[in-house]
Amino acid sequence: MNGATTGEVRAAPQPAEQRVSKLFRKTLVTAVVAAGTFVLTNVLTPDASQLWQWTVSVVIGSATLIVQYLVDFGERLEAVEEYQKRRLRDMKDRLTAHHMEMREAVDESFAKINAATELFSQVDRSVLRSDGVTRLARKYTQVGEQGSEIVKTFAQEEIARLASLMESLSNGSADCPGENHEWLIDLTTCTKKTLYATSTDVDRDFWASEPAKRYLAAQGEAIKKRGVEVRRLFLVDELEDVTESLRKLCERQRTFGIDARIAVQSLLEPSAQVTPLNDFIIFDGELCYETEPDVRVVPAKTTLKMTPEHVGERVNRFNVLWEATETDHQPEPTAASG
Repeated sequence: MNGATTGEVRAAPQPAEQRVSKLFRKTLVTAVVAAGTFVLTNVLTPDASQLWQWTVSVVIGSATLIVQYLVDFGERLEAVEEYQKRRLRDMKDRLTAHHMEMREAVDESFAKINAATELFSQVDRSVLRSDGVTRLARKYTQVGEQGSEIVKTFAQEEIARLASLMESLSNGSADCPGENHEWLIDLTTCTKKTLYATSTDVDRDFWASEPAKRYLAAQGEAIKKRGVEVRRLFLVDELEDVTESLRKLCERQRTFGIDARIAVQSLLEPSAQVTPLNDFIIFDGELCYETEPDVRVVPAKTTLKMTPEHVGERVNRFNVLWEATETDHQPEPTAASG
C-alpha cells in the first residue's frame, strides 16, 4: 500500500472548532465527575481525611477522562474499519471490472487471431492461388504504414472495390458502369477452351481503340499458346449494313486466328433471328460478359453473369446464330459502302 493510500486510511482531520468543542466537553465532564465524587465522599465518609477525598476524586475523574478517550478511540477505529471495508469493496469492484476488461480484450484478440487464422486456412484450402492474397495483405499493410493520406485513402477505396467485386462474383453476378476493358482483357487471358462473342454496331468504334488492340493481341496469344477456339459474329440488321470496313474488320481478325463471320438478321431463318441484338462474350462456356447500351447507343453498363441458366441460354443463342451463318456464303458489301 503506497503513501497516498496510507494517508487516505487515516481519519480525516477535524475542524478546529470541533476539536475545541470535544476537548471542552471532555474537560467539563471530567470536572463534573471529579467534583461530584468529592462531594459524595464528603457526604458518605465525613470522617475520612481530605487527602483521601481528593485522591478518590482525581482517580475517578482521570478514569472518566480515559473512558471518554477510549470511547472516542473506539468510534475512530470503527470509522477506520468501515473506511477500510469500503476501500476493499471498491478495490475488489475495480479489480473485477479490470479483470473483465482484460478478459474481454484477450478474448477479442484471440477471436481476431482465430478469424485471421481461419481466413488464411480457407485461403490455403481454396483451389485459388493463395500467394496473391498474402501479398495483397502484406502490401496493403505497408501502404498503411508508409503511404501519404491520399495514398492511404486511394488504397482503401481500391480494397473496398475489390472486396465488392469478390462479393458480387461469389453471388454469381457483377457489374460496373460503362464498358470495362480491363475485365475483357483479363478474362481473355484466363480463357483456356473457348471464347464466343457477338458484336453489334454499338461497339464498332471500339475496334479502332487502343484497348481493342490489346484485346486482339490477348486473343491471338490464347489461340496460339493455349489452343483456345475464338469465334466472333458481327451482327447487323439488314444487308446494306454490311460495309467494306466491316468486311475488312473481319479479315483483320482472321489474321489473329479468330473465326469471324457476319450475320444479317433479315437473311436468317425466323427461328435464328434474335431480338433485341446485344453484345455478349462467353468465356469457356462458364461466364458471360455483356454490355448494355444507353439511349445514345453506347455501352452504359458491363455485367458479368455466371449462373448456369443464363450462360446456357447465351450459349444456345450463339450456337443458333453461328449455325445459321454459312462461312462460305458471307454477304457481299453494298455498292454504297466505302
